[in-house]
Amino acid sequence: MKDEIIKSVQDCVRIKSVEEEPKDGMPFGEGVHKCLEYCLQLSESLGFTTVNVDNMIGYAEYGEGDEMVAVLGHLDVVPEGDGWSYPPYGAEIHNGKIYGRGTTDDKGPIIGALYALKAIKDLNIPLKRRVRLFFGLNEETGSKCVKHYVDIGGEIPVAGFTPDAEYPIINGEKGIVTCKYNRQLSQEGDLILKSINGGIAANVVPDYAVAEIMLPEQMLQEIKGFAEEDENLKIEEKDDSIVLKYYGTSAHGSTPEFGKNAVTHLLSLLGKLKIKGDFKEFLDFFNKYIGNELNGQSLGIYLEDDISGKFIFNLGKITGNEKEIALDINMRYPVKKSYEDFIDTFKEKMESGKLQEVFIRHKKSLYVSPDTEFIKKLQKVYEKYFGEKAELISIGGGTYAKTMNNIVAFGPIFKGQPMVEHKPDEYIEIDSLMKNVQIMAAAIRELAN
Repeated sequence: MKDEIIKSVQDCVRIKSVEEEPKDGMPFGEGVHKCLEYCLQLSESLGFTTVNVDNMIGYAEYGEGDEMVAVLGHLDVVPEGDGWSYPPYGAEIHNGKIYGRGTTDDKGPIIGALYALKAIKDLNIPLKRRVRLFFGLNEETGSKCVKHYVDIGGEIPVAGFTPDAEYPIINGEKGIVTCKYNRQLSQEGDLILKSINGGIAANVVPDYAVAEIMLPEQMLQEIKGFAEEDENLKIEEKDDSIVLKYYGTSAHGSTPEFGKNAVTHLLSLLGKLKIKGDFKEFLDFFNKYIGNELNGQSLGIYLEDDISGKFIFNLGKITGNEKEIALDINMRYPVKKSYEDFIDTFKEKMESGKLQEVFIRHKKSLYVSPDTEFIKKLQKVYEKYFGEKAELISIGGGTYAKTMNNIVAFGPIFKGQPMVEHKPDEYIEIDSLMKNVQIMAAAIRELAN
C-alpha cells in the first residue's frame, strides 16, 4: 500500500490546518475542519465506521468487543513560518522525503496508523478489542478536542498510544504552562519603540525578530557597532527610523537548546543602549530575569528531578507598539514536581516587572508506571522490531497522553533522527513512514488482544 499511503499523506498535508477563528460548525476554523472531513471520508473509503464528535474531534473504528484500544493523532499544525526550501503545504517529495508542515507532526503518523489498521482488517487478523483511531483538531493549542470528548462521556480506552513523539516509549511528560503577559508603555526619552514582532507560537523558538525604533544618531552608531559584532543582526535605515532584524534558529519549545532565540537576543542587544523610560524598564527587567536562559534560574522557578530532568522556559513570541508590549511564554516542569512548586513565584516576579497576565493554561504532568500491562506490550513490540531493550523515557514535549487515560507516546521518530517538527522544511522520510506503519500495526494487534 506504499503508493496509496504516500498519496494520502500528501493530500492531508496539502490542507492548511492551522487553527483560525471559529466559524459556524467549525470550532477551530475552516482549514482544520476540512482536514477532519478529508480523514473521515478517507476512513470510510477504507471500510471503517466513522464518527464526527461535534466537529471537535472524529474517529474511525474497527472490530468488536466490550473494550477499546485507541490511537490518538492530530490534524492541526503550528503556523508554517518562514525559511522553507519547498512550499510548506506542497507535500513535495525530494530525496525520499515528503516535505510539508505536519508531515511528522502529526499527519504522516496518523495517516500511517489508519493504513496499519487497514492491513489488520484486510488480513482478517483476529482482535479481542475494538480499535478506535482518533483525529484530533486542537493538540497544538490546548487539546480542547480530546477534553471535549472526555467531558461528554466518550469511551475511554483500556490502552493505547499517540504516535506524536519518539521511540522507544514515553511514560513521562513534563507539565506544560502556556501564558501571555503584557505591559503598558508610556514612551519617553531618546528612543521610541514603534513596533516589535517575533515568533509564531509560544511553543516554538523564534527564528526571526524585527523592531522599528526612532533614536538619535549617536545611538544609531552604537547599534551599527552591535551589527559588526553580531552577524545575525541586520539594520535597515528609513527616513525617521531604523528597522532591526535579528535572525535565529527555530526549534521546538520543549528543546530550546537546539535553537537560537531571535527575540531574546534582540532584546539583549537593545538592553545595552543607555536610554530612559518604560521601554528601558521593560528591557532591564527582561534581561535580568529572563534573557537567554532556558531553565528559569533568574526567575527563581528552576526545578529538576531524576526522571525528566530540568525545568524548561521558552519565550515563543513578542508583539508590541508604542503603547504596549506582549510576551507569549511556554514553560515545562519536571514530572515529580507540581504547578504549585513554581507558579506563585513566577507570577509575583512578572508582576514586579509591571507585566500583567492576559491568560494562562496548564497541562499537568504525566507519569505511567513501568509495571503497567500495556507498557510491557509496547516494549515487546519495540524490542521485536529494533532488537534492543525498550527503555522508558520522559520528555519535555506534551502529547494527547495528558488528556486521556491509558495512553502513552510511542513513535514516530527513531533514535538518531533529527527533530524537524515545528521547524522550516519539516519532512518525513518515506522509509521511516513505512516502517512506522509496520510497527503501529504490530502495536495495535498486541494491545487489542
